Amino acid sequence: MITNDDIWDAIDEIASENNVSPSRMAINCGLDATTFNKSKRCDAFGKSRFPSLRTIAKVLNEQNMSMSDFGAICDHQSRNKER
Repeated sequence: MITNDDIWDAIDEIASENNVSPSRMAINCGLDATTFNKSKRCDAFGKSRFPSLRTIAKVLNEQNMSMSDFGAICDHQSRNKER
């Protein structure tokens, strides 16, 4: 099962593969620089949050990736944690 952490880790991996910080990738996607900050990954009560589909779509468009490409990265993140 893919978790919130798998999705956030996939976003971090995409940034790393493109030699940019998550903050720089957010800016490149037309998002606020703090969009991918660790502090934004949970709400005020500590409950995990998912990035919005709009945010994911902006990343995919900026990186010229398909949703299936993104899903494969999420799957990879999930399988790595199962080991």
